[in-house]
Amino acid sequence: MPKVVMYCTAVCPYCVNAERLLNSRGVTEIEKIRIDLQPELREPMIEKTGRRTVPQIYIDDRHIGGFDDLSALDRSGELAKLLKH
Repeated sequence: MPKVVMYCTAVCPYCVNAERLLNSRGVTEIEKIRIDLQPELREPMIEKTGRRTVPQIYIDDRHIGGFDDLSALDRSGELAKLLKH
C-alpha cells in the first residue's frame, strides 16, 4: 500500500469525506498533518501545493489535490491504480 499523507483539520467535512473515500478503497493508514493543531505547517503546505484549502492529499510523492480531485480520480478509475502497489 502506498503512503498517504493528508493535510487536514478536525472540523473540515471535505477532510472527513476524503478519509472515508480512502478507507473505502482499502487505505488503512493516513498520515494526517493537522494544520489546526500545528498552524505553522500551513505555510509549508501552501508553498508545497500552491493551495490554501484542506484537505491536501498526497499518495506517495504525488500531489492529488483536495477532495474534489480525489473523488474525480476515483470516478475515473485512476485512484485504484495509484493505490495498487
